[in-house]
Amino acid sequence: MQLSEHAAQAITRLFEQATGQTLSQERFWRISTTLTPFCRARKIADFDQLARRLERGTDPELSLDMIDALLNNETSFFRDPAVFDTIADELLPRLAEARAKERRLRIWSAACSSGQEAYSLATLFAEQPERWQGWRIEILGTDISRSAVNRARDGLYSELEVQRGLTARRLLSFFVLEPGRGWRVRRELSALVTFARRSLLGPPPAGGRFDLILCRNALLYFGKERRSQLLDGLSLAIAADGALLLGAGETLAGLSSRFEVDSALPTTYRPAIRHSSSNAA
Repeated sequence: MQLSEHAAQAITRLFEQATGQTLSQERFWRISTTLTPFCRARKIADFDQLARRLERGTDPELSLDMIDALLNNETSFFRDPAVFDTIADELLPRLAEARAKERRLRIWSAACSSGQEAYSLATLFAEQPERWQGWRIEILGTDISRSAVNRARDGLYSELEVQRGLTARRLLSFFVLEPGRGWRVRRELSALVTFARRSLLGPPPAGGRFDLILCRNALLYFGKERRSQLLDGLSLAIAADGALLLGAGETLAGLSSRFEVDSALPTTYRPAIRHSSSNAA
């Protein structure tokens, strides 16, 4: 389908208003690639007709479905294994020592897509039941995509999805095969995780500060001003001694003074010292 200038502007404007993410001209290919089958499935003749229907605002379901289609929901279990090694070997022991009295940990998997990251975090705890016995572990997964959050809550994954990142031992220990459907997350994991649809640019989730926040590969999709806004929100959500993990290709340089790099741990940030009094848990 041909993408006219009017249709491109209408679609990108709605997408940015709903998500805060910018679809630059360099990413217009995503509109054509993703929304061509989207329109055909809904018997929409072309992108101009889609734009007119979106602009009328009389079909909110169409708008939500289009936004879901354009979002990049790429994810996998234990994506970037070195990150999870850092969490298991460095961050969780550090946080366990700091929270020994409260015996409570709150973790936020921001932009969690269909939930694999959140369930990977839960696996780290489920693999050490004796170590975490008596602890209150709360893992929150959030994403702007309605369909992704619904999939995460369902906890059902295809053969291809579980093969990406899961060892055979973890698969057989924490998932159950439902013939003809896929692999379902076991109660040991699902009991630790909750999911919610939430924008990264909105107010921080309720319930207290988070000890660990993963917001990996999300900054890439926002303009500079939105990135700074997003980071300001994360600074309000994190505990004074908490840790923020970003993607390997992301940096806070020129975006925020509220965090400083943890020199011992790559892609890991902590609240800047001068903000610690306002970031107490």
